[in-house]
Amino acid sequence: MKRRVLITIAALVPCILQAQQRLTLEDCRQMAVNCNRELGQSAIEIEIASNDRGIARANYFPKVSAKAAYLYNNQDINLIGDETSELLRNGGTLIQGQISGKMNELTQAIMSNPATAQEYLKSPMWQTVLGALSQTDVSGAINNIGSQLDEALHLDIYNVYVGAVSVTQPIFAGGKVIAANRIAALAEQLAKEKYDTKYQEVIISVDQSYWQIVAIAAKRDLAESYAALLEKMTRDVNSLVAEGVATESDLLSVKVKANEADGMLLKAKNGLSLAKMLLCKQIGLPLDSDVILEDEGEEQVPVPQMLESKPMEQVWADRPEIRSLNTAVEIYDNKVKVARADMLPTIAATANYLVTNPNLNNGFRNSFGGRFSCGVMVSIPIFHGYEAAFKTRKAKAEARLYRSKLEDAKEMICLEVAKYSNEQSEALESLLMAQSNMESAEENLRTAMVGFEEGVVDANTAMSAQTAWLKAHSEYIESGIALQMASANLQKAQGNIKK
Repeated sequence: MKRRVLITIAALVPCILQAQQRLTLEDCRQMAVNCNRELGQSAIEIEIASNDRGIARANYFPKVSAKAAYLYNNQDINLIGDETSELLRNGGTLIQGQISGKMNELTQAIMSNPATAQEYLKSPMWQTVLGALSQTDVSGAINNIGSQLDEALHLDIYNVYVGAVSVTQPIFAGGKVIAANRIAALAEQLAKEKYDTKYQEVIISVDQSYWQIVAIAAKRDLAESYAALLEKMTRDVNSLVAEGVATESDLLSVKVKANEADGMLLKAKNGLSLAKMLLCKQIGLPLDSDVILEDEGEEQVPVPQMLESKPMEQVWADRPEIRSLNTAVEIYDNKVKVARADMLPTIAATANYLVTNPNLNNGFRNSFGGRFSCGVMVSIPIFHGYEAAFKTRKAKAEARLYRSKLEDAKEMICLEVAKYSNEQSEALESLLMAQSNMESAEENLRTAMVGFEEGVVDANTAMSAQTAWLKAHSEYIESGIALQMASANLQKAQGNIKK
């Protein structure tokens, strides 16, 4: 049965080891960047700004639009009244009646005069001409012409179809189009700089969590060594009490220290567990993931490369916050141009092609007909309640505001660089002193333990040496981590953290 249990445990060991993830500082940084939602949102803001830039660029190109419409009317348009329409349709009948009446009057006048009557009766030609004129009927032809004219003067608009294609090309807009494109380009640049700022914040946050874990893990190992040391001392004092060399008081003092060491070890383990959960959250792993850091468990804290001082002009150029403020100043300078453009005339060229049914080009016939037109439009603002003037003043004030913020930011960065530079120097000095103290404490502990084992040093002196050893090691760990964080903060202050 025991053998089966041992085999099962042995089979689980590879799985446990496989579940552990060994991560370097660079791995943690990259994973944090990949899973950070705020960085993802900043990337989306860059995409939005890029699309806004494309929208602004589109104002350089002509606008082409096509429109179509259909309209039904329950009545047409009459260019003449009903009485005039009736006259046109029956004009031939009226004219024929007047012609017949005149012919009758002419015949009666001829026949009433004996001389003309005798000449008419003797002339077959006049009889033929007058007979033909009397029998001629022009009413049908004239009525037909009148009906056609009447129909032409009644415009058929029961069904109206309209289609148009328009092209508008801006020629001059007071510089607004150029300034708007410059603002869009600067807004995209500003979005990228905000991403860089957030990127640096994520990197520093991960670095802090990483080195905090390294520090707690080192203190856990230190607590384990301290607890093991006190456990051995407890056994030794027990033996001495049994031999009558040590007192019960000495044994109790050692046990109190041993209990304190156990409590210290428990706090270190709990703190390490919580610190790793925080790191797992930052790098996108489940909170219960078993991660092992590359620098965890090392005997000595790695010393970062010391940074040299940089000219402040270069620091300002590398800091995304300064670049963001410079970009904001440029944006508001261009907003001044946009506001000023509202007070200037705008010029645009336009061209249109219109298709209609009824045909406007052919007497409103029910057929499609088109026409082309082109021209230039000029719009000159005269008075709008000083709106453009106030907008210009506002944009100028905003530009001055961001210039003032830029100068404040430069001064703060100077102070920040000086602060972290001093912290780095102080941390390095503290680390060297702590290392020297630790070496002295180790030698002191070794001498005290040898003396205690030989019976020439009492338990209290040995425990004092152990306490000094513990304090020296703790200070060494804290100094090493402080140096790492001071170096990371100085990296950020100098703008050296880049993608």
